[in-house]
Amino acid sequence: MQERHRWISPLLFEQCLAPMAQRRNRQSAFGGLAAALLGVGLIGWSLPAEALVPYVYLPSEEELKGSSLGIGRTAAQLLQLGQPREAAQLAALAVRLHPDDERLWSVLAEAQLRSEQLDAASVSLAKAKSLNPDKAGLWFAEAAIALRSDRPDEAISLLNRGLQLDSNNSAAYFDLGNARIMQEELKMALQAFEKATALKPDFWEALNNQALVLYQLGNREEAIRRWRKVLSIEDNPEPMLALAAALYRQDRNRDEALRLAKTSLAKEPNYVLAPHQEEQLWGTKIRAAAAQLMADEELADTVERARANATWKKRS
Repeated sequence: MQERHRWISPLLFEQCLAPMAQRRNRQSAFGGLAAALLGVGLIGWSLPAEALVPYVYLPSEEELKGSSLGIGRTAAQLLQLGQPREAAQLAALAVRLHPDDERLWSVLAEAQLRSEQLDAASVSLAKAKSLNPDKAGLWFAEAAIALRSDRPDEAISLLNRGLQLDSNNSAAYFDLGNARIMQEELKMALQAFEKATALKPDFWEALNNQALVLYQLGNREEAIRRWRKVLSIEDNPEPMLALAAALYRQDRNRDEALRLAKTSLAKEPNYVLAPHQEEQLWGTKIRAAAAQLMADEELADTVERARANATWKKRS
């Protein structure tokens, strides 16, 4: 785990220094006055030396709590900017200043999760849940960690508990569908993905996964229809390549299939790799169709370029 850095709030820093500076200014003024009086002969004796008493400002508990919330907001902003490690460092300071606020522990857990600190994220989530066990998002976040760790059974239990608290969370149904795919429960996965799009009609990721499941179940025509609908919402390279593979395998619209494949692999070369497709929960049938498509001689240069530019690595 990366060592956490200590951060000092500029406000607290100024508060610590201000009283000391004021005292030094008072001492300097008194010294100047004494020198002036000696110079005009009004003081004829030596002044006793004034002992310097160290002064340290200790912020109150309320001030520390207020600072922790500001630090927590900054950590959340860093998460939005795609800087999870920096966010985790700030959030760690925030929970030290105010350890009884589950919101701060939630931010810390999210930052740790996004920076691949899964064990630490689990600890932070456990603390947050102990403070607020009725917050659905905490159960969903813990389920996300279970999914990342290839524990779909545990993830489903956590998601179901969260959905009891928040039954209209489309993202939770999406994760539930992914967990069902990992269990090879495809019909149940389809139900979960359809629930997600019922709650959020433009949820293109859930619609894309519906098509993946339908294709694996053998309903190719409906899968193609849904991939086309996905692309009407979001021009994303994953459904674009999947649609190209499905069309090519159907031995129709070859020109469209090749055009879509070239565009897709230019945007996201990692999809040229079968292991990456599998990690994205592509079934065996669509992966076979993609392999057939990419074996076409007209795509040889595109495929070679994509393999050279691919950056995907299997998660450890």
